[in-house]
Amino acid sequence: MKTFEELGIAAPILKAIHEMGYEAPMPVQEEVIPFLLGSNNDVIALAQTGTGKTAAFGLPILEKVDVALRKPQSLILCPTRELCLQIAGDLQDYSKYMEGVMILPVYGGSSIDSQIKTLKKGVHIVVATPGRLLDLMNRRTVDLKNIQQVILDEADEMLNMGFTDSINSILEEIPPSRNMLLFSATMPQEISKITKKYMNNPREIVIGRKNEGNKNIRHMYYMVHARDKYLALKRIVDYYPHIYGIVFCRTRKETQEIADKLIQDGYNADSLHGELSQAQRDYVMQKFRIKNLQLLVATDVAARGLDVDDLTHVINYGLPDDIESYTHRSGRTARAGKTGISIAICHIREKSKIREIGKIINKTFEKGTLPSGPEICEKQLFSFIDQIEKVKVNEDEIASLMPSVFRKLEWLEKEDIIKRLIALEFNRMLDYYRDADEIEEVDERKAVQEDRNERSSRRHKAESGFQRFFLNFGKNDGMQPAKLIELIHRCVPGKVQVGRIDLRDNFSFFEVEDRDAQRVMKSMNSFEVDGREISVEPAQEKSGDRRNKRRPAESSKRDFRSNLSDRRNKGKSSKPWRKK
Repeated sequence: MKTFEELGIAAPILKAIHEMGYEAPMPVQEEVIPFLLGSNNDVIALAQTGTGKTAAFGLPILEKVDVALRKPQSLILCPTRELCLQIAGDLQDYSKYMEGVMILPVYGGSSIDSQIKTLKKGVHIVVATPGRLLDLMNRRTVDLKNIQQVILDEADEMLNMGFTDSINSILEEIPPSRNMLLFSATMPQEISKITKKYMNNPREIVIGRKNEGNKNIRHMYYMVHARDKYLALKRIVDYYPHIYGIVFCRTRKETQEIADKLIQDGYNADSLHGELSQAQRDYVMQKFRIKNLQLLVATDVAARGLDVDDLTHVINYGLPDDIESYTHRSGRTARAGKTGISIAICHIREKSKIREIGKIINKTFEKGTLPSGPEICEKQLFSFIDQIEKVKVNEDEIASLMPSVFRKLEWLEKEDIIKRLIALEFNRMLDYYRDADEIEEVDERKAVQEDRNERSSRRHKAESGFQRFFLNFGKNDGMQPAKLIELIHRCVPGKVQVGRIDLRDNFSFFEVEDRDAQRVMKSMNSFEVDGREISVEPAQEKSGDRRNKRRPAESSKRDFRSNLSDRRNKGKSSKPWRKK
């Protein structure tokens, strides 16, 4: 293993990082630093959060700063205000002994005038969120002509948040003769497009395997009925007395509800979601960072950029829709070589998603059994005893009080004092778990079959308030949900609320509200696509044999896949779809 000195880091920076406790380079630092110290070296680094990324790009860009040139020489783009401030703070720490280096965090939610004023004075490194930087560019208050280093940190997160166009606009204004480093935990298709367009023969550095989860994270899942999810969460939290973690929920409403329940039940928790003001967000996150909060209940969006060390657990109160989100969630624990646990509380329909995630991150999820009441009480009790054993006693401060305390308790035996101390601390929990029913364990095989039967029985039934229709176009015709919705809106005047869509090979089913049903059927049956009539009729429960005979003509397959977009994009005067 090389040292930071051998990597080419200068003495002033070495002094600062040694004071911060940096001893030897982490793998990502050892791989990336030499490339960024060179010229015309583009790098794609696939690494999880907490692997030492900031130092990997921060040290070499500080090393290459020309202090005499008071113009932006390095640009770091990141997805959120919180991450922007954290990176800028780390760079300030690394450059503690570098005289005259100016670093400016640029982000929304703060005064743009003060940021413009600082830019006019001259800065060397800009750390920015894409939206605010683009705003400054449009005002012509930031000069990117001297940029020699471009860093895209958490690139996949920026693209997920819809910054693709902003990133393209920014990169087009930067000289092509620069080093570019793209950091990402995952490698979705959108990132590949950026690398092909803006990077020159990039060196790909993978810490671990592509999309692989952190090896120090233990992945577990608990399969429960929906009604028991909150009770399961409480048991998990109680079983880990020293838990310091994030509970991820899918919606703002669910986030607030779960946080409120935990607070009402005596847990040290708070919520973080998009409906909070920036001041409220900052207050909650500061409490969490200094460990005044034990549990943070958050949505994915609100927690983006939240960089907190020493998290012991990440709890998924239901799995996210995409695997990248799970990777980012779990990656918030087990940072900087530590260990952590990622737990999923899920229902039976998410079992396939558990398997899918496991394959992609190359991890096996352990099936957990929820701890019983007695097991939880025992775990809490011994944790309390450990605290008593390790508590620091300041003899001088309590010496004057102890004679009175001894007199007050002299009538009690040692065993009685211990019992009363434990009862004082644990009566609430002991009472709760003494009367609590055990949570019913889900028989996965039985539940899977019951779920299949239930879905099968509902397959031909419309949701309440909707009517189900048959359509004579299916997957073999290039039909997709978005195209079906577009077809309905093109054929039917006025607004139509579309419900469930069920695509088959040669036909499809879709649902619309009862009030629109007759209008939709009448309108759509008056159109044709490439000479083939659209047929829409009320769905029948047992008409699959008849419908399978309605096979589309081969000549219509290719045309239907593109006809809607062709008409819009190419401005054809002859309509591939038209009214009969």
